[in-house]
Amino acid sequence: MAEAHQAVAFQFTVTPDGIDLQLSREVLKHIYLSGVTSWKKRAIRFKNGVLTGVYPASPSSWLIVVIAIMSTMYARIDPSMGMIDRIKTSLPVSEFMTVQTQTVLSAILFATGLWLSFIFLLRYILKALLSYHGWIFESHGKMSFSTKVWLSLVKLLSGRRPLLYSFQASLPHLPVPSIDDTINRYLESVRPLLDDEQYKQMESVANDFKKDPAPKLQKHLKLKSWWATNYVSDWWEEYIYLRGRDPIMVNSNFYTMDLLYVIPTHRQASRAANVVHAMLQYRRKLERGELTPKNFLSCPLFSLCQLRALGIVPMCSFQYERMFNTTRIPGIETDFVQHLKDRKHLVVYHRGRFFKVWLYYGGRHLLPSELELQFQRILDDKSEPQPGEIKLPSLTAGNRVPWARARLKYFNEGVNRASLEAIETAAFFLTLDDETHGYDPENIRSLDLYAKSLLHGKCYDRWFDKSFTLIVYKNGKIGVNTEHSWADSPIIGHMWEYVLATDCFHLGYTAEGHCKGDINKSLAPPTRLQWDIPKACQVIIEGSYMIAKGIADDVDFHGCLFNEFGKSLIKKCRTSPDAFIQLALQLAHYRDKGEFCLTYESSMTRMFREGRTETVRSCTCESTAFVKAMEDERTTNEQRLALFKKAADKHQNMYRLAMTGAGIDRHLFCLYIVSKVMDIDSPFLKQVLSEPWRLSTSQTPQQQLNLIDIQKFPKYVGAGGGFGPVADDGYGVSYIIVGEDLITFHISSKFSSPETDSFRFGQNIRQAMLDIRALFNPKEKKM
Repeated sequence: MAEAHQAVAFQFTVTPDGIDLQLSREVLKHIYLSGVTSWKKRAIRFKNGVLTGVYPASPSSWLIVVIAIMSTMYARIDPSMGMIDRIKTSLPVSEFMTVQTQTVLSAILFATGLWLSFIFLLRYILKALLSYHGWIFESHGKMSFSTKVWLSLVKLLSGRRPLLYSFQASLPHLPVPSIDDTINRYLESVRPLLDDEQYKQMESVANDFKKDPAPKLQKHLKLKSWWATNYVSDWWEEYIYLRGRDPIMVNSNFYTMDLLYVIPTHRQASRAANVVHAMLQYRRKLERGELTPKNFLSCPLFSLCQLRALGIVPMCSFQYERMFNTTRIPGIETDFVQHLKDRKHLVVYHRGRFFKVWLYYGGRHLLPSELELQFQRILDDKSEPQPGEIKLPSLTAGNRVPWARARLKYFNEGVNRASLEAIETAAFFLTLDDETHGYDPENIRSLDLYAKSLLHGKCYDRWFDKSFTLIVYKNGKIGVNTEHSWADSPIIGHMWEYVLATDCFHLGYTAEGHCKGDINKSLAPPTRLQWDIPKACQVIIEGSYMIAKGIADDVDFHGCLFNEFGKSLIKKCRTSPDAFIQLALQLAHYRDKGEFCLTYESSMTRMFREGRTETVRSCTCESTAFVKAMEDERTTNEQRLALFKKAADKHQNMYRLAMTGAGIDRHLFCLYIVSKVMDIDSPFLKQVLSEPWRLSTSQTPQQQLNLIDIQKFPKYVGAGGGFGPVADDGYGVSYIIVGEDLITFHISSKFSSPETDSFRFGQNIRQAMLDIRALFNPKEKKM
C-alpha cells in the first residue's frame, strides 16, 4: 500500500556484513519540517504567553525601568531608599561576583521587583475600573462626565494591542447579589403570572426562606465567590449540562446556519476543504492567543455612546480554550469534558463510514486543494459500512447511561478503542451529508428542513459529543451542530463569522468551483476506521437510535424571515431592537395561547471572569399591561405607545442588571446547590427551580468581527441558528438581527403538544411586529 511506504522513515535488511539502513529522504524531510513547525509554534506561544503574562505592561517596559534605575545610580541618587544596598549585602561574594557586579545585579533585581509591582498595581486599577458599570445604565444618547473619565482611564490602561487572554487577570469576579435584592426581583418577576392568592402564598414562602436558611446559604456562597474564579460557572457546567442523563441531541446541542442567500460553490468537497482550512487558520490564531478579546460591538441593546464604552470593555475569553480538540465523554453519573492540544487529524463521516484525515503535511496545514482531494476520495469511496457502523453515532444521541456503559464494555480495547480514540481526539468532526439543504424562496418549508437537519440530522450522522460537528451538504451548503457544555453560542458564532468571511473573500474558488491551488496527488489517502461491533452492542445502538428518532420526529420547526423592517427602523423609534422583539414575542405568545408564561431570555455575563450567561425574565408586569392594552379595543394608540415604552425601558433595565451580575436565576441556582450539599430542604428553592420556561428565547449575535461588509455585500448575511424546545408544551425562539432590514426567527416546539404550532407562532410573531410598528405615527418615524 502506498500509504504504508510513506509512513516509514527507513527500511533495514540484515546482511552478513551487518545491518543495511535505507533512509527515506522525503519522509525525513517531512519529519524535519514538522519538528521546525513544532518549535516555531512553541516559540510563538511562549512569546505570546509572556506578552499576556505582563499585560498591561510590555517586556520593553522592563528594560526602560532597569535603565532608569541604573541611570539614577550613576547620578548617585538612590530611588530604592536603601533597598538596593540591602539586596547587595545578601548576594554572595566570589571571584565571579565582584562588587560592581553585585551592585548592577542588585539594581536589576530591584528594578524587576518594581516593574512587577507596577504591573500588579495596573491590573488592580484596571480591575477596579472594569467593576464600574454605571455607563450601561445611562440614558440614551447621553454620557456623564464620570463615565467619560472612566472611559479615558480604561483606554489608557488597556494598552495598544491586547491579545486574546491579555485581560483575563484584570477582569472582576462575578459579584454575589444580596438575598433581599434577588428575592424582591424574583417576586416582581412572577407577579404577572400569579393571582392574588397564589402571589401571597409565594410571598410568604419567600419571606420564610429569607429568614432561614437563606443567610446560612448566602454565607457559604460568598465564601465560594472569594475562593473560586466564578461562583456560578463550574456548577452551571456540571449540574446543568454534564450531570444531565437525558439525550443531548435537541435537548442541549444547538445549530448555526450558513450564509442565507449565497452558496460560494456547489462542489461538496471544495466547500468542505475551504471551510476546514479556514477553521485551521482560526485554530492557529486561537492557540497563539492572537484573536482580539473585544466583542459584542454590534449589540442592538445599547445606544451609540454605550457601544463606544462596550467597544473597549474586554470580555472574558476562557470559553474559547475548548473550541477545538474537545469531546464530551459519557459517564454513568456525570460526563466530563476532555480537552487536548495539538490534534493533527479530523474524522469524517460519509454514508455510514468513518475516515481519518491528517491535516498536516511537511509541518504545515494541508492546503484547500489538498483537502479537496482528500474529501473527494472519501466521496468516491464505494466501500460498504461494517456491521453496526452506520448508526454508531446514535449512541451520542440517546440516553447517556447506556452510551457510557457501552463505551466501557465494547470500546475499551482493540480496533474499537483505537477508532473511538481517533474520533474523540480529533480536532473536530465532519459529516459529508448526502442530502441537499438550504434556503429556497420558492419552498416555504426549506428553512424548516434545513434547521431540523442541522439540529438532529438522521440521528446517526453527527457525533453529538464533539465540541462541534461541521456538516457539509451535497449542494455545498454548510452548518454546525455544537455541544453546549463547553461554551455558549457567541463563541462558536465568533469562529463561524471568521470562517465564512475567509471562505468567501480570502480563499475563494476557481471558475469551475474547485479550491484554488495545485493538487498534490502524492498525499496518502484517508484511512478507514475499523470496527468490530458485537451483536449485543448493535442492539444498544439501535435502542439509542430509536430514542433519538422519537425525539427528532417530535420536533416542529419553523424558520421565519421577517423583512418588512429591521433594526434601522426600530432605532428610529428610539427603542432597543431587542426590547422591541421581546415585547412582540410576549404579544404573539398571548395571542397564540391566550395566557402569559415564564419567559427566558439569555444574557451574557462575560464582563466578569469566566462568566457565561444569566436569565432575563422577559414577562413583566409592564409587558403584560402593554399586551392587554393591545388586545383591548378601548385603549387608544397613545396609551398603548406609552405602555410600550414603559415596558421596553423595564426590559432594557432588566437586561443590564443581568449583564452586570444582578440577575435572579444564577444566584438562586447556586443557593439551591449549596442547600443540597448542606442537606437543607428549601420549599422556596424547590419551587423556583421546578418552574417550566414555556417560552425560551435567545438572540444570536451578528457581526462580532465585522469581517463582512453587509452594506457592500447585502447577500452575504448569516441566517443565525437555533435550539430545540425547552418545555414539552412550550416554544424555543432564537432570533438574529441581520443588517438593517432583516430579522430571522428560528422557532421550535413539539408536534406531540396540542397547544403549540411553530408555523402558527411564526405568523403571530410577524403580525405582532407589524402591530407594534403601527403604534408609531409618521412624525415619530422621522425621529
